[in-house]
Amino acid sequence: MSGWTTEKGGGTVPFRNPGFAGNTGEFELTEDQVRGLDYVGARPPEGGHPGGVPTYPYMLVEKEPKAPLFDGAHLERYEKIRSRFPDAQGALLPVLNLAQELRGHISPATMREVAGLLGLSEAYVRGVATFYTMYNKRAVGRFLIQVCTNISCNLCGGDEVLAAFLDELGIELGATTDDGMFTVTEVECLAACGTPTAVQINARYFENVTPKSVSQILERLRAEVE
Repeated sequence: MSGWTTEKGGGTVPFRNPGFAGNTGEFELTEDQVRGLDYVGARPPEGGHPGGVPTYPYMLVEKEPKAPLFDGAHLERYEKIRSRFPDAQGALLPVLNLAQELRGHISPATMREVAGLLGLSEAYVRGVATFYTMYNKRAVGRFLIQVCTNISCNLCGGDEVLAAFLDELGIELGATTDDGMFTVTEVECLAACGTPTAVQINARYFENVTPKSVSQILERLRAEVE
């Protein structure tokens, strides 16, 4: 993480916490250590133990809009999810999570398929899926950039950070870059009010973001998929 800096009080200080929550002091912790990835290890597609299958992240870089719902290992994971809930309504959110993990968004066709799998009405599934902003209703880029502009972030430059992302990528709000890499949206509170401006990119938080650090963040994301 060396080389990350930010302007503060007319000088330059180390840019703390460049992309992962928790490491906000003078610590030599890696991102894997902060997130516990070196402990958790690789998460198998079938979901491992049934108790953990509803907790998987569902905003991944790789997406397959035409992936089947569900077969192979993902069918096994779906069945584990169903085993954790006494009724279909309880299983709906983690099943939608699994669908979005695979396809990247929840289209009307996906809602119909999920409704059929769970034996729920299409109207019920659509009502739930459209209520939650965490479900993308249309295709997004490999990286979904969500910039908080709620009060704490707004007071600390959230609008300027949002504008910097849009200017840097040359797109309008809600649009996706031509290469399919980035989508930029504006969101409400990301629950990181102590470290504004907060930006969520897929399942990862970037905190203390300023307009000057936007280009560094984008460079980092591009390097991760090269």
